[in-house]
Amino acid sequence: MSETSEWLIYRGAGEPHEGIEQLPPPPPWRDFAGRSGPDPDEDGGDGGGPHTDGSATRRLGGHRHIAELHRPGAEELEMINAALYLRRPLLVTGSPGAGKSTLAHSVAHELRLGRVLRWPIVSRSTLLDGLYHYDAIARLQDVQIAAHGFAAGTTGGDAADNVGSYIRLGPLGTALLPSDRPRVLLIDELDKSDIDLPNDLLNVLEEGEFGIPELERIADRLPDGEAEVLTDDGTKVTVKGGRVQCAVFPFVVLTSNGERDFPAPLMRRCIHLELGRPDHQRLATFVRAHLGDEAARSGDDLIAHFLERSRSELLATDQLLNAIYLTDAAAPAGRDRLADLLIQRLDRPR
Repeated sequence: MSETSEWLIYRGAGEPHEGIEQLPPPPPWRDFAGRSGPDPDEDGGDGGGPHTDGSATRRLGGHRHIAELHRPGAEELEMINAALYLRRPLLVTGSPGAGKSTLAHSVAHELRLGRVLRWPIVSRSTLLDGLYHYDAIARLQDVQIAAHGFAAGTTGGDAADNVGSYIRLGPLGTALLPSDRPRVLLIDELDKSDIDLPNDLLNVLEEGEFGIPELERIADRLPDGEAEVLTDDGTKVTVKGGRVQCAVFPFVVLTSNGERDFPAPLMRRCIHLELGRPDHQRLATFVRAHLGDEAARSGDDLIAHFLERSRSELLATDQLLNAIYLTDAAAPAGRDRLADLLIQRLDRPR
């Protein structure tokens, strides 16, 4: 086998083998092991918020402690703090991989605000998806099971009245729960939404509250008008009168790759931050945070080449991370060719 192919795990030979055991640990941003465990770095052990699910480490990097000399630019800091002071959503625009989503995790990490509530937007997303989900089918099934049990002489359940058991708050709904500290909500890639969603968000983001009709209709039949529902964190909370009303407005980050314009009423309610193309120092810090000092030094030429190409091509910084990580595992002879295969422009059909 040639030197350039020694790193290959799948070889296309058609013979089963145990090569999968030779895979090195995954890149930090694709490491999902132990993601349900608490990250003491995230809330500092002081009750600052619900435990992280590991997404902060994937976003910010496992070596972020050695990349702390880098600071955001003055305008970036001012706009973030303006959104915090004014309790307004922060609309972050920029090219893919510019660090828009990472910004939400960075704020949550530094201010010890717990796990970032993430709402990834697709073309079918509706406001209700972000607020809550009511599982009417599961409730109907439980009512039928209880009815059969009653007919058979056994004690039935209380599915007819225990509606809260079939409601789970979405990321936006969870962010609006009353709390002492603001939660961080990331509404990711809003520009991919249906044309109506930005307008549908206006009232909820302005008023900081919403109703759950399934609970409002039966509030007078509930003990003290209260019902327990599940949150996006997987915990149970009490909702009174069928309404969720925030006590502290969450830190909301809406991201956009610039694929569409947003209506003026939404823009008026947001603080707008445009993230420009990162320079060499910022890219090196980005690599250092995820892969360490040695990777940043050995990949310096790839960083420079990436910057040069990005002047005329649309590239994403995660492509650079992929290239530096994988070329470190591949044979040196195939390094440049492999990097070019991984860093392909995003603004031209292939």
